[in-house]
Amino acid sequence: MRDLWIAPAVPRPVSLSPPVDTSHRPGRRWPVPLLVAVLLAQMAFAMLTTAVRQTPTIDEPVYVGAAAEYVYEHRLRHNPEHPPLGKLLIGAGVVLADPRVDPAFAGDQGQSGRHLLYESGNDPWRLMLWARLPVIALTLSFGLVVFAFARELAGHVAGFAALALYCFSPDVIAHGALATLDVPAAGFVLTSAWLLWRARLRPRLYVPLAGVALGAALATKMSTLPAVPVLTVLAAVSVWQASGGGRRRAVAAAAGVALAAVAVVWVTYLMVDPRLRWTPEQQVPVVRGLRGLLVGVMPFPEAYRDGMRVQFGLENRPWQGFLFGRLYDGSLWYYLPAALLVKTPLGMLALWAGGAAAMVAVRRLRPAAPYVLAAPLVLLAAAMQGARDFGTRYAVFLPLFLAVAAGCVLLVRRRWVSVAVAVLVAFAAVSSVRACPFYLPYSNEAFGGPGRTREWLHDSNVDWGQDLGRLADRLRERYPGERVWLVYKGSGVPSFYGIEASDPRRVPLRQVRGLLAVSDSAAAKATGRLAALIGSSRPVDDVGHSITLYRR
Repeated sequence: MRDLWIAPAVPRPVSLSPPVDTSHRPGRRWPVPLLVAVLLAQMAFAMLTTAVRQTPTIDEPVYVGAAAEYVYEHRLRHNPEHPPLGKLLIGAGVVLADPRVDPAFAGDQGQSGRHLLYESGNDPWRLMLWARLPVIALTLSFGLVVFAFARELAGHVAGFAALALYCFSPDVIAHGALATLDVPAAGFVLTSAWLLWRARLRPRLYVPLAGVALGAALATKMSTLPAVPVLTVLAAVSVWQASGGGRRRAVAAAAGVALAAVAVVWVTYLMVDPRLRWTPEQQVPVVRGLRGLLVGVMPFPEAYRDGMRVQFGLENRPWQGFLFGRLYDGSLWYYLPAALLVKTPLGMLALWAGGAAAMVAVRRLRPAAPYVLAAPLVLLAAAMQGARDFGTRYAVFLPLFLAVAAGCVLLVRRRWVSVAVAVLVAFAAVSSVRACPFYLPYSNEAFGGPGRTREWLHDSNVDWGQDLGRLADRLRERYPGERVWLVYKGSGVPSFYGIEASDPRRVPLRQVRGLLAVSDSAAAKATGRLAALIGSSRPVDDVGHSITLYRR
């Protein structure tokens, strides 16, 4: 019987001939919505089971406190280094939790979040879960974008492969389950690139929508700014192709995307405070030179530009990093690629590489290559120049874009390709599932798995303060009544969870007897007395692969 090919919902441009979609052969109809729902349901289960057990990570109280301030007090005061949109989304969950809010509290942004969670009569478990739910929902919706993008490029099977890689990505699951901004910002950039790809056929509809998505990214995290020139150029290319070489329309499209993005940023700030009152309560550094000029010409509210100045000030601080067991001052340009080798499933790494190669090598995919690869490459290059070697969350856009590219490997016309893709996707999925629910400290099999990640990396790669609740449970179950000494790196309040512990760094070494609990991020950077304490102690237990218990 002759093969039948059914065109997808979105027609394809002439320059990208349609692939043969085996999912629509007679007798092999796939229940597409059901398979998509199953993959997203698995991801939702992984994120929810993670979210309900994790105590607040280091950044979350700041965002939750700022979100409550935005939605209840309608003022811009704390956390100017990040624009309001992501925190407004978190704020939607905060509102549903209906917490007690103290508008008279005058502490800094870190103190404000802890006050809301632990000192205002609220249940931090319940409040944090509600704050995380909007980010979880948004992360799931970006999975639909990944599926649609890959399907339009290479067919339904490619869409399923891309969606599976996205849904089983440990980094996406870990950070998509937190009330943080990394995954929302990355997802909005991906959505903008996908809409610009669609604009090659319907520019009047998709170019404005792409500008809105880009504006949402800029209104969530300033680290997405390097994507602006890439996406505006792609807007011009899409309209130039759609209009048959109309230069004026192409230039107008690029300008339209930029204007729409700027408008979204302004609207976001106006949603918080229609009067745009802004009086910084933290020191805003003076930024000179080219950076200062750049900040000065940005067409954004003053609060946004002050936030950029704060970010530049943070980049100028003397940070420490930890990579492959070595503690160092400053930053390493190759830190993010090296950390990604540790934190990405091996099957996923192979498919990422194959997908990127296929985007360039396969003729039908070459027109799409800039839309899939340009923005993440530019964002990665910018992130590699940063001063804070704190985690792969700064490159969390890669699992989104490269999942799309990986699905397109199926357009390589070799008999073994489909089998290889299936095996590698299954390998990545098994590796991810084995780590459940410890996705934050995940490392692949080549580096020993989550239990050994602390040997290679630190901070949000391993221990971001998420296991204080698990530590409390472990102490009650296995070590009741023992003297506990604690060095905790995080934003939680140990006493709230029933942990009665002292800081061993404040007493002479000989007085520290009993059980010593140390966050692995603190252990990675241990010097002086803490290093001596760890060196003279015996490890006896592990909590969540992020806190180690020692016997003294």
